[in-house]
Amino acid sequence: MAIADARKIDYLWKKIGYGATKTDTNTNKSAPSEAIPSPLLLRGDKTWNQASSIPVNMPGSTTGVVTVYGTSAPVQTTAEASSTTNRTWKTGSTDWIPPEFGSTYEVKVYLHTTGQAGSAASSGDRFFAAGGFNGGNSDEWFFDYQSGVLHFIGSNLPNPSFSGKSIYISGARYSGTLGLQNNVADTGDFGFSGNTMSTGSSNADMELGTSGTGQYVFTADTGVVLPTGNTAARPSAQEGVLRFNTQTAEYEVSKDGSTWTNLRTDADASDITKDIFSGDGSTTTFTLSIAPSAANNIIVYVDGVMQEPAQNYTISNTTIDFGDAAHTGARITVLHGFAD
Repeated sequence: MAIADARKIDYLWKKIGYGATKTDTNTNKSAPSEAIPSPLLLRGDKTWNQASSIPVNMPGSTTGVVTVYGTSAPVQTTAEASSTTNRTWKTGSTDWIPPEFGSTYEVKVYLHTTGQAGSAASSGDRFFAAGGFNGGNSDEWFFDYQSGVLHFIGSNLPNPSFSGKSIYISGARYSGTLGLQNNVADTGDFGFSGNTMSTGSSNADMELGTSGTGQYVFTADTGVVLPTGNTAARPSAQEGVLRFNTQTAEYEVSKDGSTWTNLRTDADASDITKDIFSGDGSTTTFTLSIAPSAANNIIVYVDGVMQEPAQNYTISNTTIDFGDAAHTGARITVLHGFAD
C-alpha cells in the first residue's frame, strides 16, 4: 500500500514551510510543533564546499570528507519522545549524504537489541523504505538526510516488537569543511582554503587574466608583499620576474630569468664613490673598492677623457682591466653609485 498523500503533503508543508523535520502525523504534531530543524535554505555557513570530493560510490570506510557508518558499526538512534511511540528515531547528527550523490548512499535501516550495534545487520531485522516487512503494509519509512532523523511515514509500524530494541542506521555523513568563509572547494586547477588560494598541483603556475585594457587594481591601503627567496631559489626561464632576494636584501628583476638586476631603492642611495689610480706605463689592471653589477654602472676617466665600456676597459668583480697600460702619471678616475 502506498504512502497516503496526506502524509506526503504534511512532510512537504513542514519541510518547505517551516524548515522542520516531520516526526509525526499532522493530527498528533502540527508543523509549528515540530522542533527538529531540517533547513531548506542554502545558508552560506552550512555550504558543503568540499562536496566535489564526495565519491560517486560510498567508500567502504571513512575517507576524505566522508565519514562512513558501515553495516558492522551502524549508528544506534534514540526515539523521539515527543512523537508517537516508536514512530521517529534520531541519529543525533546532521549532514548525512543523500542518494543524489549516488545510490549507494541510501541509508540501511535495522531494528535490533539496544546496545548491540555490531550485530544489527547480521542478526537484526532490516526495514526497506518501500515497506512490506514480513508481509506488512503501509510501514514505509522516510529518512531526513539533513537532520539525520528516521520517520515511519506510513500508516503502520513494521510488525516486529520494538521492546528493548533500537533502530540502527548505516550510511555516510559529510564531514568536510562547512561555510563559504572556510572555502576549500576544488575547482580543478586551483583551490581555496580560508583566505589562501593555491594551485591544484605542485610547481604549477597561477595565472590571472583580464580582458582588453583592464588593469589589476589593489584597493587596500596596506601594501603588496612580493615573492621572497635566496639566490638559489630564483625562477629560471621566466620573463619579467620581480622578487625580493633574502640573501642580498635587494629587490631584483629579471628580463629573461637568467640575468638579474637589483632595483635601486632609497636605502641604496648614497654619495658617489670615487676610486683614483695612477698610471705607471706597465700596470693594466686595478682593484676597485666596490664590485659594480655591470660595466655600465660606473664611469671611467683617464686624464679627464671618458672611457667606453668593453672598448677601453672590462670589469670582472672588483677588477678593472684596461688592456693597455696608461702612461706614467696618468690620472685614472672611477666613479661608482649609479643606478642599474
